[in-house]
Amino acid sequence: MRAVEEWIGKHDDSAVPPRVRLRVFEKFNGICQLSGRNILAGDAWDLDHIKAIWRGGEHREGNLHPVLKEPHRVKSAEEQTEQAKADRTRKKHLGIWPKSKAKIRGGGFRKTRDV
Repeated sequence: MRAVEEWIGKHDDSAVPPRVRLRVFEKFNGICQLSGRNILAGDAWDLDHIKAIWRGGEHREGNLHPVLKEPHRVKSAEEQTEQAKADRTRKKHLGIWPKSKAKIRGGGFRKTRDV
């Protein structure tokens, strides 16, 4: 049993308190979970959700790990592309994706011989 209760964000945008950042950092021994490199003093680092919130992950201490800023940016950009595609697909399946307003242009009937 934990001596300290797990931190859970009140909402998805809740700032993670410094004491929780420190606990997560120490839990992973100060190693970036994306690059495998030690996070050194002065390095810019973030806390990343292990299971993304949009995939059903929660904004809680147990779902966070330390990552360096640059690899985190790359991962987030890839996830954002994936999320946008998932959103488009879901909207199409639900019938709420806007249909194209462009008319299908055809060549019409072609003359087969000169008259």
